[in-house]
Amino acid sequence: MPLGPLRPSPLVEQAAQRLRQQIAAGHWPVGGKLPGETTLAKELGVGRSTVREALRALAGAGLVRPRHGAGVFVIATEPAEDWPTRLGRAAVTDVYEVRMGVEVQAARLAAHRRTPEDVSALRAALDGRRAAVAGDDAGFVDADIALHTAVVAAAHNPVLADLFTEFTPVLREGLVTLLSLTGLREHTPDTGDATHTALVRAITAGDPDRAAAVLLGELEETLQLLRGSG
Repeated sequence: MPLGPLRPSPLVEQAAQRLRQQIAAGHWPVGGKLPGETTLAKELGVGRSTVREALRALAGAGLVRPRHGAGVFVIATEPAEDWPTRLGRAAVTDVYEVRMGVEVQAARLAAHRRTPEDVSALRAALDGRRAAVAGDDAGFVDADIALHTAVVAAAHNPVLADLFTEFTPVLREGLVTLLSLTGLREHTPDTGDATHTALVRAITAGDPDRAAAVLLGELEETLQLLRGSG
């Protein structure tokens, strides 16, 4: 099946898409070698530099792998799913279980490593959460996540911070849905205020065991609510 020339538009994207279609159709099987850049460029009607960029995109998607001096070989027929995409497809309860491990450890570290600036940020975030009580569920969840973000930031571990940032969109959607389904804030608008206050106090006081215990209890309670609403 000939590749056929491309239309004049984003050529690299078109070339990558056309090659991806050929790989998915089995035209070049896993383990097989792609034609050389010159051959592909001629069949696609583009320059070698366009082909080179398209192959680089396919390599980034986990479909092909260049071998020095040997050429480019197919290693998969479907692109590898990136981490944000996988998280977006995951059940919020699964993400929450991982969040618990990440954030409880962050709370322990925060109690050891907090600076005066961190303490100020935590107190400001706690005030922000209280101020959000009068607003809608989405605003309250945003303020809640801001406080938890401040806890993670106080741990001064960039890997933990990056992980929590990746979780945030899924967590936000799940928590907003939870509040909508349960009507939890209709009866307790400031739900969780006591535990979040205790968390900030424990971190400020430099008590890692207390900080971890308070946060673990709060997250476990929310996880049970999430499971019940699923």
